[in-house]
Amino acid sequence: MHRVAVLALEGVAPFELGMPSRVFGNAVAEDGSPLYEVTVCTADGRPVASDAGFTIGVTAGPEALAAADTVIVPPTHGMPGLLRGEPLPQPLAEALAGIRPGTRTVSICTGSEVLAAAGLLDGRTATTHWVHAPEFRRAFPRIKVDEDVLFVDDGDILTSAGVAAGIDLCLYLVRADHGTAVANRAARLCVVPPWRDGGQAQYIDRPVPEPTVATTTEARAWALEHLDEPLTLNQLAAQARMSLRTFTRRFRDEVGMTPVQWLTAQRLDLARHLLESSDLPVDLVAHRSGFGSANSLRQHMRSSLGTSPIAYRRTFRPGARPAAAA
Repeated sequence: MHRVAVLALEGVAPFELGMPSRVFGNAVAEDGSPLYEVTVCTADGRPVASDAGFTIGVTAGPEALAAADTVIVPPTHGMPGLLRGEPLPQPLAEALAGIRPGTRTVSICTGSEVLAAAGLLDGRTATTHWVHAPEFRRAFPRIKVDEDVLFVDDGDILTSAGVAAGIDLCLYLVRADHGTAVANRAARLCVVPPWRDGGQAQYIDRPVPEPTVATTTEARAWALEHLDEPLTLNQLAAQARMSLRTFTRRFRDEVGMTPVQWLTAQRLDLARHLLESSDLPVDLVAHRSGFGSANSLRQHMRSSLGTSPIAYRRTFRPGARPAAAA
């Protein structure tokens, strides 16, 4: 029996706290016998307040962490100072220090801040909720942060992105431990997909920074009206009435990226909008967003968002029935 200890912290998010019990509890052998024993504990064995206005009572304390094969740390809103460099509370630090070496340790969403503050992520690759990634990166510079993925497997330490990505990671662990059939059955019982295409990147809102000096604004406004055309840098420079060299330099200064990078980002935004809001065939979405072909759109979406146009539409526009291409 694989022992899973889920650490409930002050200000814990109940949804994420309950994920491991639900997923691992539905992972059973062919004869229906459980494969995991899940225990919810606290750092000192006492009840903790959730961020939803009710108290969580537990029957276990730090001894559950010391005996566990897998330790899971859900997010908490009770320790905002961790991102400002404040240390872990002493009882929590001592409880984490009692985890046996080699124990599989997992964070869900911003639970990664607890692992980071404990020094468990130093020198590793990790993820967290994309909203908190910039602060996380500044607070813990020794950690390589990848906010585009749903989860990161770095051997005995695994971290997941925001909220429901914790379900993806729990299913991934079941799959790694007992195979696809067990994980798929657990997913069906939880009424969730056994595997989600893409990563956190497809959920991130990436607005283009506003320029401080409006010198390329007119060219960018014109480009937005002609995204379906094969635009060139010379055309954009001409719209701004600048030399190509001056335009490229000022564009980067104002927007924070090259004109080509900006154009690609705008075309991706338009393609995402069309996939979400229309039933246009992928070929036509690619044409209207300036990628020229469905294959080009697929390559750019796979590279930037980690998913395909069809999978993206299925996620954000379930039940859509693309019209026949004209």
